[in-house]
Amino acid sequence: MSKAIKLLRSAFWIGAALDSLNLIPMLFPKIGGYIFRIQNFSPGPEYIYAMYFGAALMAGWTVLLIWADRKPLERKGILLITVFPVIIGIMLAGIYGVSVEMIELKSLVPTFILQISLIIFFLFSYFYARSAEKKFIRESKET
Repeated sequence: MSKAIKLLRSAFWIGAALDSLNLIPMLFPKIGGYIFRIQNFSPGPEYIYAMYFGAALMAGWTVLLIWADRKPLERKGILLITVFPVIIGIMLAGIYGVSVEMIELKSLVPTFILQISLIIFFLFSYFYARSAEKKFIRESKET
C-alpha cells in the first residue's frame, strides 16, 4: 500500500509543479510566445484576458493537486479528472494552435510527449492504487 501512496503523491506533486510552471507563460504572454516560438507575437487585450482567466484556473488546479496529496488514496480520482478534461483539453488547445498555424507542430512535440507521459503515469498511478486498495480491503476481510 505504501508504494501506491508514493505513486499517487508523486503524481500529485509532479502535476502541481508542472501546473505552476505553466503559469509563467500564462501570466507573461510574451514569454509564452518565445517558448512556443510564435513568430511576430504581439498579444492583444483579448488574449491577455483569456490567459489571465486561464491562469487563475491553472493556479486553482495546482492547489487542488496539493490538496489531493493530503489524502492520496481518498482523492486518487483527481488524477482521472486531471487527465480528462485537463491534460486532454490542453492537448486539444495545442492542436488547435497548430491547425490555425499559430504554433508550429515542432514547437509542441516536446510538450505533447510530456503530456502523453503524464497521462500514462497518472493513469498507471490511479489504477495501481485502486488495485492495491482493493487487495488491502480483501486481505483485511480474510483476517
